[in-house]
Amino acid sequence: MIIFIAKLVVKEGKELEFEQLQSELSDLTHANEPGVLVYDVIRHQEKARNYIVYARFKDQAAFDNHQTIDFHERLVPPILDCLAEEMDLQFYEHVA
Repeated sequence: MIIFIAKLVVKEGKELEFEQLQSELSDLTHANEPGVLVYDVIRHQEKARNYIVYARFKDQAAFDNHQTIDFHERLVPPILDCLAEEMDLQFYEHVA
């Protein structure tokens, strides 16, 4: 299983655009990628421009597919353009 947690800080005024893009990416991921077990985007309750993306993939092949699927290629560049700083992306292992 491949798991990542990405911390994202969005530019002021780009929150709505970011959320719309992430919502589309999440919806398409859940609808078209059976190897993606979880793809959630959450916003900090007190720090409005701080988000976490939590994703769990069945295996390396599912992760690789996600990285190259057409809608990912289309949506990720404008998502990254919304960021105020470099994304903090970390990978984890499932233990329980």
